[in-house]
Amino acid sequence: MGAAGWRWALRAARLPSAGRAPAAPQRGPGCGAATPAAAFADSASSSSRDEVLRDRRARILSRGLPKQKPIEGVKQVVVLASGKGGVGKSTTAVNIALALAANDSTKEVGLLDADIYGPSIPKMMNLKGNPELTPKNLMRPLKNYGITCMSMGFLIEETAPVVWRGLMVMSAVEKLLRQVDWGQLDYLVIDMPPGTGDVQLSVSQNIPIAESIWWCAILFPLQFSCFSLSFEDVLDSHGAVIISTPQDVALLDARKGAEMFRKVHVPVLGLVQNMSVFQCPKCKHETHIFGANGVRDLAKTLGLDFLGDIPLHVNIREMCDSGQPVVISQPQSDAAKAYLKIAMEIVRRLPVPPA
Repeated sequence: MGAAGWRWALRAARLPSAGRAPAAPQRGPGCGAATPAAAFADSASSSSRDEVLRDRRARILSRGLPKQKPIEGVKQVVVLASGKGGVGKSTTAVNIALALAANDSTKEVGLLDADIYGPSIPKMMNLKGNPELTPKNLMRPLKNYGITCMSMGFLIEETAPVVWRGLMVMSAVEKLLRQVDWGQLDYLVIDMPPGTGDVQLSVSQNIPIAESIWWCAILFPLQFSCFSLSFEDVLDSHGAVIISTPQDVALLDARKGAEMFRKVHVPVLGLVQNMSVFQCPKCKHETHIFGANGVRDLAKTLGLDFLGDIPLHVNIREMCDSGQPVVISQPQSDAAKAYLKIAMEIVRRLPVPPA
């Protein structure tokens, strides 16, 4: 909200202009000094007016922000996010979801592809087809490798572009969140698209996740300066993970995201360094193509946890392209072990879910 918008909000709430004290009450000619009783009455009246004005300001600034509600049947939500595209976030989301299930076979895991324009989860999870409808007219997610999956890719042709404006995108996200029969899930991993557009805003305004507060703070900074929110309630059993490569350009966006979380008092579960090192398959020589330890150093600088490294390996790409993620197809490989370790670190940092 710019300066003009802020002045409009002040006028609408009938507040005094910023930086100017309220005008003293006018007294008629001949009036003497106020008596103690009159001064007390004036003070009480002023206090009452201030409270009314605060309530009115909160109502005005809260317009258009829907009440956040948890997803029915989902105990814990883990959002995988990155400020920049091309850092391997979707590949990481798929393998982390599979690793969560592999580490504890008693847990039910779901995976939501929130990328409306470029859904990649169907291909990576080797899923095709359209969701069936339940008697309650909810979409039934598709399932493979024990993971419940939902994506815009199930609702459109594989080669069809999504040429939609913002309102249609927001409506689609709402349907993916609310009109899906998720069943009973211990973890729902949400693969967020890069950027700070309509998808991020829709997700952030609809479900109480740590990541959502960050997106809202970017787009509506004044709301967060004026609201009295209970972050303990909002963030119960949810968390955000930031994915980045060690490259300096990617680290710039990762740092901005982490700093924004901190400003709005949102805990970050940790940072993951993707494409950390490349090992030649013939001579075994290791090369840090995108730089060495950039994310680890950033985590240390920001006082955040470093969750682990994921190597740059051709098998990770080939297996996801073929619909057989490395955690499933090559569970004993170094790459799979890296995802399994990171999944364990994520679970360790999640709050205990409500009974």
